[in-house]
Amino acid sequence: MKPRKRKTYTEKENTPGVHKAQVPVMPRRPVTDWLPTSVKEAALHGWEEVDIVIFSGDAYVDHPSFGAAVIGRLLVEAGGYKVAIVPQPNWQDDLRDFRKFGRPRLFFGISAGAMDSMVNHYTAARRRRSDDAYTPDGRHGMRPDYPTVVYAEKLRSLYPDVPIVAGGIEASLRRNSHYDYWQDRLRPSILADAPVDMIVYGMGELPMLELARRLDAGESIGEIKDLNQTVVWESVDSMPQPDDGNIILNSWEDCRADKRKQSENFRHIEQQSNRRHGAVLWQVHGRRVVKVNPMFPPMTTSQIDRSFDLNYTRLPHPRYKDKRIPAYEMIRHSVNMHRGCFGGCAFCTISAHQGKFIASRSKESILKEVRNVTQMHDFKGYVSDLGGPSANMYRMGGKNQAICDKCMRPSCLHPRPCPNLDNDHGALLDLYHAVDELPGVKKSFIGSGVRYDLSMHRSGNKEVDATNRRYNEELILNHVSGRLKVAPEHTEDAVLDVMRKPSFSQFYDFKKIFDRVNERYNLRQQLIPYFISSHPGCHETDMAELAIKTRELDFHLEQVQDFTPTPMTVATEIYYSGYHPYTGEKIFTAVTPSQKLAQRQYFFWYDRTYRQGIISSLNRLHRPDLIRRLFPR
Repeated sequence: MKPRKRKTYTEKENTPGVHKAQVPVMPRRPVTDWLPTSVKEAALHGWEEVDIVIFSGDAYVDHPSFGAAVIGRLLVEAGGYKVAIVPQPNWQDDLRDFRKFGRPRLFFGISAGAMDSMVNHYTAARRRRSDDAYTPDGRHGMRPDYPTVVYAEKLRSLYPDVPIVAGGIEASLRRNSHYDYWQDRLRPSILADAPVDMIVYGMGELPMLELARRLDAGESIGEIKDLNQTVVWESVDSMPQPDDGNIILNSWEDCRADKRKQSENFRHIEQQSNRRHGAVLWQVHGRRVVKVNPMFPPMTTSQIDRSFDLNYTRLPHPRYKDKRIPAYEMIRHSVNMHRGCFGGCAFCTISAHQGKFIASRSKESILKEVRNVTQMHDFKGYVSDLGGPSANMYRMGGKNQAICDKCMRPSCLHPRPCPNLDNDHGALLDLYHAVDELPGVKKSFIGSGVRYDLSMHRSGNKEVDATNRRYNEELILNHVSGRLKVAPEHTEDAVLDVMRKPSFSQFYDFKKIFDRVNERYNLRQQLIPYFISSHPGCHETDMAELAIKTRELDFHLEQVQDFTPTPMTVATEIYYSGYHPYTGEKIFTAVTPSQKLAQRQYFFWYDRTYRQGIISSLNRLHRPDLIRRLFPR
């Protein structure tokens, strides 16, 4: 490849969804500020070949919230490798996108994107979505179902002997046998479906950099069997006897024959995902065995800072010109402060992918990123989110780390907050103050979900409890953009217990604080609760009680959803098997379309369209008392 004249773009030309006349002309930026997406761009970097090619189901946005950008930049800037990105390759033509960079020196990386493709493509009712937030202009159809499998098959047919490594949410959460809601059947590890050599699960910076170094040093992909956070094939003969460092799961064949075997497996899978030093998991698939190596320990502050401090442009690649990428629009002026979540909600996959231990960035790294945001040409003074998987877990963890090292609990908050948990919100308040004092920042908002049960929990330390009370008040007073979204998820304790969520009584307590602050400062902010229907353990009468209680609170619900089973959650295992993985108890779950619709209708009790259906359902259930409470007139 011959170097060509440097092509440049202005930020004016690159701004998605904004008319050029509305944006001031900014200094010109060379296309080499981004990783190359074409052979011409690679030539502009002075590269005649590439070491690694990453295929992604998402558009290429050079921002720390987009996985391909993070892994690509880390491999380039920390590893010195030549990395190209092929965003949303066309898998239906002559495969020119898969051919254009030719054979990389080290390996191909593939990722379905920031979401499981089936969640991205289909609703809870299995209806095809009409848009895709990670695609220019929200256009649908730019990625196949199961891109991990499709991309791997295309690459394997073209380059049979080049290593292929799969990562991202889709591969990560399908690393063992799993229930697939969209096919309504148990599936084996995605290793059995996708012709890849290895899966890198979880947040991939540490394993991907180490993998590249080992391949570069001359090891073959088939020799690398011990790298943390990877999933590989092994021979059955190599499987050890079970001990503290090795857990033998029920085989794929046994799980397929007996749903309870799959349920039993999940307890081990979740516990080891959330341990600081986990065991190796082994699951036989036919004549081979899937080996899941344990996660790396949580990233240190310096490690996570390195990832966020890379030279991101924070912009979509110029190839998209004036197209709008909805997912980017949501986070362009936001800053992520930490990773991991110790909430352990039964329907959530965050801990399965990121772990439950919090990896927090330094204050200096966060302030540096906020300063970068203030320099963006379209920044108007408002940071849209200072958050994380759960917005208020920054710098939190165990008081005694030795206790955490042995801990097997999937949640630090359920059934009650761990006595070893340090829930001091002081560092978070200090960070909020520092951000708001930066030149150019008018206000910072908290758009991520807040765990009010965490900030309201009484630690027994008077200073900490006073700080946490101040946090709640400052959050409501200074960091709400008109509406504060929180997630009680349900109102009934029996359902909340299965969800691993706190009692709804805590929502009442938090609402009192919210209303008091609004009244004191003459604010008109809204509290917007999230709720889920058809979750395992939820009956139709539970939804009627939810409707009654939210009616009494004068809520006309907006943020609601029907439970969607996704791989690697407790709730999905209950949905599939009918049994709780930890207790073995049989749990009722609405599974048929009619059962699910019957529950969902209670969200909209205030809409006359649903009233007669609700009344008929409650009469069928012989609950006229609930009818009188819900429709007293």
